[in-house]
Amino acid sequence: MKLDKNLNILIVGLGLIGGSYAMGLHKNGYKVSAIDVNESSIKYAVENKIIDNGSTEIDESLISSADLIVFALYPHVFLEWIKNNQHLFKKGAVITDVTGVKSCIVYEIQSILREDLEFISAHPMAGKEVYGVENADDAIFKEANYIVVPTDANTFSAIEMCKGIGETLGFARISSLPPKAHDEMIGFVSQLTHCIAICLMTCSKSEHLVDYTGDSFRDLTRIARINENMWSELFMLNKDALLTQMETFMTEFNGFYELLKNEDADKMKEKMIQSTARRALFDK
Repeated sequence: MKLDKNLNILIVGLGLIGGSYAMGLHKNGYKVSAIDVNESSIKYAVENKIIDNGSTEIDESLISSADLIVFALYPHVFLEWIKNNQHLFKKGAVITDVTGVKSCIVYEIQSILREDLEFISAHPMAGKEVYGVENADDAIFKEANYIVVPTDANTFSAIEMCKGIGETLGFARISSLPPKAHDEMIGFVSQLTHCIAICLMTCSKSEHLVDYTGDSFRDLTRIARINENMWSELFMLNKDALLTQMETFMTEFNGFYELLKNEDADKMKEKMIQSTARRALFDK
């Protein structure tokens, strides 16, 4: 289902993802406000009709009138924001997020949240290697996955509202995972891939890679242009799951190393055939 058109929506954190949410929701006819610490971000978003209005302050009128609040903040900032400001939320408001880790955040927020509020977590699997509302683009959602992350504390209506955000923004696929399963999966498909890209860019000291690389290296290292503050926080918060995925990868990589070392071409071909078949599923 799509969202109720009468909802007042507040975005807290007007960076790339928060700005892209605001852009997509505003285009679909929703009243969208925003709070961000940067005056230039609010000004840009208003002037470019990404939001209706916004503030750099903890604006009680914006917060208390919001039916749906989307948090696009670093995890530790998100948690502090809830602790310090939830007394301003409208009774019955639904809160959601875009945070890349869940187990360490979802249960704590649900445990401290007022009983007349509800937090239903979500993770838009979309982004670009640029930052800020100036680069907001709701088109990034069109081929992307959107994961709703419910717990036993969530109501059916809030889960459906959260799914409605994904449908309204035009995500290609909407799925659901509990927090622990989400963190395990994200540890593999997102965080491990970023670790691999980082290591590819740092394991060679050559200053002339750009002169010799082809598309394969550029594709593999696209995500190595990384926000070190955000991603280091995400890695640490999902440390156990990510370490498990890194160990699995190193075992597989070392196994392939041994196949090449022992000139076992047949076994290498088997791995390549398996890899090709699994990657083909992404192209359907």
